[in-house]
Amino acid sequence: MPVTIKQISEICGVSRGTVDRVLNNRGRVKPQTEQMIRGIAEQLGYVPNVAGKALAAKKKSFVIGVVLTSEGNAFFEDVLRGIKQAETELTDYGTRFLVKTMKGYEAKRQLEIINEIADKINALVLTPINDPLIAAKINELSDSGICVVTINSDIENTRRLCYVGSDYFKGGETACGMMGILTGGTATIGVLTGSIKVLGHARRIAGFKNVMNSRFKKFTVADFRETNDDEIQAFDVTKRMLEENPKINALYVVAGGVYGACRAVQSLGLEGKIKIVCHDKVPTTVEMMKKGVIAATICQQPFTQGYKSARIVFDYLITGKKPDNDQYFVKNEIKILENL
Repeated sequence: MPVTIKQISEICGVSRGTVDRVLNNRGRVKPQTEQMIRGIAEQLGYVPNVAGKALAAKKKSFVIGVVLTSEGNAFFEDVLRGIKQAETELTDYGTRFLVKTMKGYEAKRQLEIINEIADKINALVLTPINDPLIAAKINELSDSGICVVTINSDIENTRRLCYVGSDYFKGGETACGMMGILTGGTATIGVLTGSIKVLGHARRIAGFKNVMNSRFKKFTVADFRETNDDEIQAFDVTKRMLEENPKINALYVVAGGVYGACRAVQSLGLEGKIKIVCHDKVPTTVEMMKKGVIAATICQQPFTQGYKSARIVFDYLITGKKPDNDQYFVKNEIKILENL
């Protein structure tokens, strides 16, 4: 016979309502009580009535919020396409998505957007800015019964449900390995990151430095600047970097702003003289690869990130079961001109 919520409540010595809130992620329950209930439910082999919950979902009409730092960054077009695909599949279950986007990495602005939709959503898919304000908000949402899945970049010290995206440290290591192949292991490098406020960007740089320090002793990082994933800003800071550091013969573009950086290289007549390694395969990056400006790019399956994060959230709302993994990494794929 299937295990019931009533049986779990009797064993745990709590009300059926408390067990229901824990197993269906509704409302605040003391952490120790939640841990006990989930432990007993797992031991007894409790299986939620998925069919019944799916039917209930049609009546309840779940709203999943999506907040992305995507404006001005073409990479997120495929992330949004993945979310849209999930939304199409879940429409029959009464589920809809409330999508909000922002430009840049201002934590206060992201907090404002989250606050604007917090009372309208049952769950949140978020590209978080790595800031205490956002961490505190994620914990607040989680405690109130609104689960949060981080997408594309993660955040430290929160009770978010899980992370879906790239293994940024491994991506940075891969980029450094490619740079080593392209330069013969000797290079003076300029590093252009999106923002130090993004944990993923910081992890890519850490991965790059890890391989550089262990394998490429003749690599030197001559300069480091932020682009805020903005093409105009990327053009300006790259041009100044190259003018001020004429010995730079390689660029590692950690995040967005790739096209602006390439245009700066072209404006100085340095295409072909500077090896550029970057991330993602947006149309402008493909264009620059075909022109010989970019040597290699490491991709991270944006459609999969959007689609999988949306499905994880929905499955959690339906079943109340936490994902099996804390992190779901997509593959890092090396692209050169010949395999675009």
